[in-house]
Amino acid sequence: MSNADLQRRMDGALDNLKTEYAGLRTGRASTSMLDPVVVDVYGSKMPLNQVATVGVPEPRLLTVQVWDAGNAQAVDKAIRESGLGLNPQAEGALIRVPIPELNEERRTELTKVAGQYAEAARVAIRNVRRDGMDDIKNDKDFSEDDKKRESDNVQKLTDEKIKIVDEMLAAKEKDIMTV
Repeated sequence: MSNADLQRRMDGALDNLKTEYAGLRTGRASTSMLDPVVVDVYGSKMPLNQVATVGVPEPRLLTVQVWDAGNAQAVDKAIRESGLGLNPQAEGALIRVPIPELNEERRTELTKVAGQYAEAARVAIRNVRRDGMDDIKNDKDFSEDDKKRESDNVQKLTDEKIKIVDEMLAAKEKDIMTV
């Protein structure tokens, strides 16, 4: 596996973390808050934005217009169980999602969720690292010196990406905890 492949896969983990962090709210309603929500419909798991339209009619309210009214209950359940601490109210194919005030307890809860997202990104990056190290170890064309040099490069890349994850987590925690 080339360094470009490793870089691309690790960047994918960082992009995924950015998407998940966009879903963690910091006080105002945003359509991206529901980006991490995955709905179990039609026998498969689909992102919410593929089964409904999310709107922000007020700063503290999201609306989810489900395209197929038969999926409204599944969407409601997915939002409820998303770990975002939201309590949707279904009205047929329209689901209203009031955004609660961020009290101290909720802020602490959100920082824990942010930490879980960061840890998942670290694990994904380490898995890419493991794949890269396995490829190096099993490559018969590399001399021992080449293997050592390539392993060091993979580890350096891994350390850089994990440092970015840590910085993103610190920024998100600061964003959540500031009033």
